[in-house]
Amino acid sequence: MAGMKAYTEYLTFNTDERYEMVHITPQVEAIVRKSGVEDGLCFVSPMHITAAIYVNDNEDGLIEDIGEWLETLAPRRPEYRHHQ
Repeated sequence: MAGMKAYTEYLTFNTDERYEMVHITPQVEAIVRKSGVEDGLCFVSPMHITAAIYVNDNEDGLIEDIGEWLETLAPRRPEYRHHQ
């Protein structure tokens, strides 16, 4: 395709807790602006097996609810086989 443009940039996050939800919308918006791409898609992908991307409102109560749901879904337990 003539005039097709691609832009790649990597973000790195270091977290301290067992799980953390990091609001990355401002960084992604800045990268899209810097890219110069005016029409297209923005692909955001976690590059680590224990990371995930979710799209939702940045609302404190919702973030707490999701954290509690994750702990219910996969509670911290030392007997998990992947820890052995």
